Amino acid sequence: MNRFPYKRIVVIGTTSSGKSTLAKGISEKFNLDFIELDALHWEPNWREADIEVFRKRVETALRSTGWVVAGNYHVVRDLVWPQAQAVIWLDYPLPIVFWRMLTRTIRRAVMREELWNGNRESFWIHLKLWSQDSLFNWLFKTYWRRKRETPSLLNLPEHRHLALIQFKHPREAEEWLNSTAPKGKA
Repeated sequence: MNRFPYKRIVVIGTTSSGKSTLAKGISEKFNLDFIELDALHWEPNWREADIEVFRKRVETALRSTGWVVAGNYHVVRDLVWPQAQAVIWLDYPLPIVFWRMLTRTIRRAVMREELWNGNRESFWIHLKLWSQDSLFNWLFKTYWRRKRETPSLLNLPEHRHLALIQFKHPREAEEWLNSTAPKGKA
């Protein structure tokens, strides 16, 4: 079994790549705090928190000695990445991410699953692909940009301290999580 020495990790990837699911799995396996940036960002009725409020929430969450952050918010990257030891990049193909988004969105809408602060997704909003409120619109708008920007961000001098773990398929991430042990355990 591989050993995992990191106690401060950030999981990044495009929307619906599985950031929160993997981050939660890591936090449970290695007994680290799980920090979901979406939960700190979204207010009731899908209102975005003021940037100052969001940043303060993130600063408070990062005070713990060990954590796994799920999310890509650039407005808090300067808080998260300098303290992180490793970045896990879920760099999956678009068809996989699209399928995950479609099935997740349908499940959440049908089950009326509560997300953050009482918010629930409406499948019909997301079908309006031209709408800024559609996650599908967001996926198509950001997918290729993130694939270009992430390597550049990781190569910046202020981020060179970060270990990079990159997965190209969800199966790789799952196998890695199953085969990794906390530091000091075999």
